[in-house]
Amino acid sequence: MVEVTVTPQSSLADRPVQIRVRGLSPSQLVTLRAWLKDEQGECFQSRAFFRADGAGEVDPGLHAALGGSYSGVWPMGLFWFLQPDTLFRRLVKRDVAGSPFRVRLEVLDGLCLGTEPQQQPLGSCEAERWYVGHGVQRVPIREGRVRGALFLPP
Repeated sequence: MVEVTVTPQSSLADRPVQIRVRGLSPSQLVTLRAWLKDEQGECFQSRAFFRADGAGEVDPGLHAALGGSYSGVWPMGLFWFLQPDTLFRRLVKRDVAGSPFRVRLEVLDGLCLGTEPQQQPLGSCEAERWYVGHGVQRVPIREGRVRGALFLPP
């Protein structure tokens, strides 16, 4: 059974996480795919191709991606290289305090090049990426023509 984990599962968007895949065959070629839907329902995704090590594991922080959205060792590459399915869209979080982005991580057998995989994932998990820490208070600012938000720590 293939297991995909992200540690920690819930974190601030600027904090690194560790992604690991276990339970693969040694030297198995797989695609790691990350995707999310923004607040308007637009899909953003990234993918990277990996060859499992001798223990049947993939760790993007240790193993180099062979291609896809990026290549080389990028521990956070699947998050940093998210691209929209529709051209000229930007990934923007409007409701920073109310909800996180939920990023779905999937591992697929072989090389998956299409925007929608034609096969069931071997394993998957979900990561929550928050933009405001627990207990932070958001105070809207409206003074003359100035508009903004003040974020106060707990």
